[in-house]
This record gives sequence, structure tokens and C-alpha cells, in this order.
Amino acid sequence: MSILSIQGLSKSYGKIQALQNLSLDIPQGSAYGILGPNGSGKTTLLGSLLQIIQPNSGTFSWNIPGYENNPRMGIGALLETPNFYPYLNAVENLTITARIKETSGSDIQELLELVGLWKRKKSRFSSYSLGMKQRLAIAAAMLGNPSVLIFDEPTNGLDPQGIAEIRVLIQNIASMGKTVIMASHILDEVEKICSHVAIIHNGVKLEDGLVGNILKDQIIIEIASETHPDLQSVFSDCSWVTRIEKQNNVFVLAIESHMNPADVNKFAIEKGVVLSHLYQRKKRLEEEFLQIIKRNV
Repeated sequence: MSILSIQGLSKSYGKIQALQNLSLDIPQGSAYGILGPNGSGKTTLLGSLLQIIQPNSGTFSWNIPGYENNPRMGIGALLETPNFYPYLNAVENLTITARIKETSGSDIQELLELVGLWKRKKSRFSSYSLGMKQRLAIAAAMLGNPSVLIFDEPTNGLDPQGIAEIRVLIQNIASMGKTVIMASHILDEVEKICSHVAIIHNGVKLEDGLVGNILKDQIIIEIASETHPDLQSVFSDCSWVTRIEKQNNVFVLAIESHMNPADVNKFAIEKGVVLSHLYQRKKRLEEEFLQIIKRNV
């Protein structure tokens, strides 16, 4: 069942077309990534869904069980920078947020424990690290137990430890059965967190679906040779090699799914090439993303 259906959404700012006839269906209970470079329309899309931004055309409809008459009450959101009173502590800030959201605030302790801030509940917001501020903002978004969580670039600006903490937290939230919609330009984070992804560029949806389905079409092989440094010329005319490019000290081959590393090695031997490195790895979302963007430029 789709918890959100978007049909032909468009939004322009003067001559800039932020969204162009974008349509999506987001399944209930999914962790859905909206993936695109900065300026691709991700924030405009989320702002439209939260009725902060008025699109020029198109429609969208929420189907959140228990919130049919007022879908917005079933949504928790974190857009851009966390905004709290710096001189108040975590409990005080969440109590104010609960009043604004018209919820009881009875879940404040539970949420602070979930985001790992209960031991710092009495510390002023101004004393928090950037990662702690982001975790408090996620707790605020979850007040009242919404069914849908919307996060816009939740790891933006964080150090590696902060990124890892937010990633694990969002994975835990998704495992509760909630629908998570996350916009990001960080491909690795989307691949690790999300079950589904929509790739957008210049306001246009280029591809969408299960992350695994988008990545399963080809096999990726890394190769290198100490005796033949120019492997591109060796494999460039091979019919089952769909792409070859040099990355650092190895060549990366994308080969058709019916082939395997043994076929690559056999072909190299027939060409008189001894491979010093041969490794099959999972195709990365980053590689697919760049190829999709390249095909649509």
C-alpha cells in the first residue's frame, strides 16, 4: 500500500524549475531515499509535501492509517538546521515542542533514551555537539508517535562519528515499522539506510524503485595487471563488457549478469594478459547514480 502518492508535481522560482512533473509512490513502512545532488529539488519536494511550499501544479495525497482526516498530524519532520532554545535543556525544549505539536509529551524520556541523550537531559542545548543537536531534533520530530518521519539531509555537516550515529538511529526508527522519507546527496548513506530510492536531478525524476533492483543489473569486477597497464584497450571491444574505467590503480569493469570473474580471467589469458588483481564486488549506488546522471545530461 502506498502511504504517499505524488502526481505531476512542478514548482518554479522564476526561470529556475525546481520540480518538473514529478510523480512517485512511496510504500507504507519503507525507508525511502530521495537522492540527488545539491540543488536537484529535494528540499522543494519535501517542503511541498509538508505544505510549507506551494507547488505550481500537480497533486499529492497521504494515506496514513488513523490520520485520514488530518494527515499532517501523522508526520514528524526535520528540515534543515535544528532550532531550539540554546539556554534550555533537552527536556525543556522537547516540552515546548510537545505543546506546539499539541501532544502530551509523555514520551519525552522514551525518545531521549532512543536517541542516546537521556544522560544529558539536563544539559543546555548550547553545550551539545552538532550530532547531539541533530539527535535531539529527531526526538522532537518523533514526539506524539507519528507514522511518517521526513528528514532533509540528516547527516549534513556531521563528522564521521556523528554520521554513523544518525545512520544507526534512522535504521532503528525504520525497523519500528514507520515510514521514513529521507532526502540526501550522500549516496553511501542512502544505500545503507534505505530500502527504496528515487534519483532526481534538476527537478526531474530519473529513476526509482528498490535499491537492490537498481543495482542488480550488472556485475562489477576490479582488475589490474603489472605487465599490461593499459587494460582499457584489451577489454574495450569485448561484447559483454558494458563499461570500463580506471579508478585509482585498478580498472573497473561492468559486465553482463551471465558472466563471472572466471570469464574475465579466461579472456585476459587468451589476450596474453596476466592479471595481478581480480576482484568481484557489489555494485555501489554511487556508480549507478553517476551513470544515470550521465545518461540524462
